[in-house]
Amino acid sequence: MILGWDVNAVATTGLRIAIVVIGALLGILLIQAISRRLTKAAEAATKDKHERQQQLKTLVQVGRWSTQMLVVVAAVITILSNFVDIAPLLASVGVVGLALGLGAQALVKDFIGGAFILIENQYSVGDVVELGDISGSVEKITLRTTHVRSVNGSLNIVPNGEVRIVTNATHEWSRAMVDLGVAYEEDRERVQAVLEGVVDQIVDDPELGPQLLERPKVLYPLSLGDWAIGARVMVKTPPGKQWGVAMELRKRLLAVCERENVSLPYPRQEVLTRAISD
Repeated sequence: MILGWDVNAVATTGLRIAIVVIGALLGILLIQAISRRLTKAAEAATKDKHERQQQLKTLVQVGRWSTQMLVVVAAVITILSNFVDIAPLLASVGVVGLALGLGAQALVKDFIGGAFILIENQYSVGDVVELGDISGSVEKITLRTTHVRSVNGSLNIVPNGEVRIVTNATHEWSRAMVDLGVAYEEDRERVQAVLEGVVDQIVDDPELGPQLLERPKVLYPLSLGDWAIGARVMVKTPPGKQWGVAMELRKRLLAVCERENVSLPYPRQEVLTRAISD
């Protein structure tokens, strides 16, 4: 006993604290090593996709920070337990945590939603998406929100926790579809040949050809309408190329149908008048 201190108790407490500190440091070092390996794996898996790399790196960093904080908090509580009764402290922290938790439910919901968006790669920066009633190009993704730029230029900030249904128009590959109506009076074999000719032009075109992932398909007759027989040309393209391909396809279809005198009727009404003599 020295100055009222029990040497054995002090030594034991000091040893416990040292073990906790060393264990916490080793845990942090292990977490950092794992995060570095995960970062390298993400870079190797997405070396040609910079935005996807950034998403995965962000996710790894958030996970590393969260686990390190848990380790530090656990170590501090363990060390304090050697000096004071931490039961009242934990009770008060629990009450405060409950209050904060009730007030931050939406925030936690957004973070969890953002984590799943990044993990599952539901969409990336540059993708054209529909998130409920919001549609446009994704400009930024964080754990809490997604920033979507609409066609009219407005920026929509959508909480990730509110994202329920995602429609991604530019994921892996896209498809351009052009519909047109052909008059019932036209010869179907001739119309089929005209449409296939347009497809051949697109395939052989030096600019459009490389934008096709497979030969376009002609579906004719597709439907029987009141005014015309429906036809459709479908083109599989790389992500984001479908709109330009569809526009060029419409131009060529109109030009060929005009040149080949293929009638493309439209809804109209004919009114017959008859003069009534007195």
